[in-house]
Amino acid sequence: MILVARKRSHPATIAYIERCVQEGKTRREANRCLKRYLARSVYRLLEHGTPLAT
Repeated sequence: MILVARKRSHPATIAYIERCVQEGKTRREANRCLKRYLARSVYRLLEHGTPLAT
């Protein structure tokens, strides 16, 4: 769901997908790369994010 929302409205994501397509990747491959990027980002936040205030 994050990918769908970002593909519609996030300028950096739109530019990334267009750049991948210009490099010769298909849109499906570009989406796959973007999903990997998002998964790494979320993992880093879960692993090393700031602790919640209690």
